[in-house]
Amino acid sequence: MRSIFLCEDPAVIARVYAPQTAAVLRETAGLDTTVYTAAHLKETPTAFADVDFVFSSWSMPSLTEEEIAAFLPSLKAVFYAAGSVQAFARPFLRRGVRVFSAWAANAVPVAEYTVSQILLANKGFFATAAHLSAGGDYKEALALREHFPGNYGACVGVIGAGMIGKMVIERLAAYRLSVMVFDPFLPDETAKTLGVKKCDLKTLFKNAQVVTNHLANNAETRGMLTYSLFASMPPYAVFLNTGRGAQVVEEDLVRALRERPDLTAVLDVTDPEPPRANHPFFSLKNCFLTPHIAGSSGDEVHRMAAYMEEEFQNLNSGAPTRFEVTAEMLKTMA
Repeated sequence: MRSIFLCEDPAVIARVYAPQTAAVLRETAGLDTTVYTAAHLKETPTAFADVDFVFSSWSMPSLTEEEIAAFLPSLKAVFYAAGSVQAFARPFLRRGVRVFSAWAANAVPVAEYTVSQILLANKGFFATAAHLSAGGDYKEALALREHFPGNYGACVGVIGAGMIGKMVIERLAAYRLSVMVFDPFLPDETAKTLGVKKCDLKTLFKNAQVVTNHLANNAETRGMLTYSLFASMPPYAVFLNTGRGAQVVEEDLVRALRERPDLTAVLDVTDPEPPRANHPFFSLKNCFLTPHIAGSSGDEVHRMAAYMEEEFQNLNSGAPTRFEVTAEMLKTMA
C-alpha cells in the first residue's frame, strides 16, 4: 500500500496534519510524507502509478480525468482534510476514485462561531459596542440595548440546514430560541425532530431577529439574498453571513444598511474576499467584517486531518465511513 500527500502548498500540509496524525498514516497507510504537487506528477508521470491513496487539504490541485488516468492509475481514494471539494472532485469521481472530505470537521468551528455571534447579536452587542467605542453616551447605549430581545424566546432564522446549519440548530437548542429554517431540501420529519419551523425566505427575513446564512454555493443560490429581503427585516435585526459572499447582492445589502441604520450586518465572507478597496462595507458603522475566521483556524485545523485519518482507517478495515462525497451531493453542498 502506498499513499502520498498531494498539495500545491507544502506549508498547508505541515499546518493541517499534526505530527502524530502523519505518523499514524505513515505506519498504517504507507504514507510518503514528502508533499508532491501537480508539477511533480507531470515531471515524472510513471513515478506514482502505484499510489493507492492521496491525502490533501487546501490547495489540492485540480486534475483532469486524463491526468488522473495517466499519473495515478491505481488511485482508490482522496482524503481531503478541508471543507468544500467543489474545485477538484468531479474528475476523480468520474474516474471511480472515492472522495472523502473533512467538511464535518470544518463545520464544527463554523457552527461554534455562528452560535456565539447569534447570542451576542440578540444581546445588542454589535450596536451598543459600536456606539460606545465611538465615544457615544453611556446612557444612550443602555437605551439602545433595550431594543434587543436577549436570548430567551428570540426568533432566529437559519438559511440552509445542511451540515453546518444542523449543527447550529442543535447548539441553539440549549438557549430556548424560536428557530425558523429555509431549506427546500429539509424533510418535514427532520424539521420536526430538530424542533424548527420551515418557512420561505420572505417569512424568515420578516420575522427573525437574527438571520444566519449557510446556503450551499452554487448557481441557484448566487444572488439569492436581495434588497427586498434585507429591507423587510424587523427593527434592530442582524444579518450574519458565514456561508458565501456571492449569495448576497452586496449593493442591495449596502442600500438596506444605509436606509436602516438600526440593522446590522456581520460578514465573515464577501464576494470577492477581501472586498474591493473603498467598498461601502468599510465605512458603514452598522457593518462588521471579519476575515473568514469562522472556519478551522489555529489547532482546530488538526481536527480535519484527524477526521480523514479515521476515515481512512474505516475504509481500510471495511468499517462504515461517514464523510464520503458523491456526485449527487455536489449539487447541494457548499
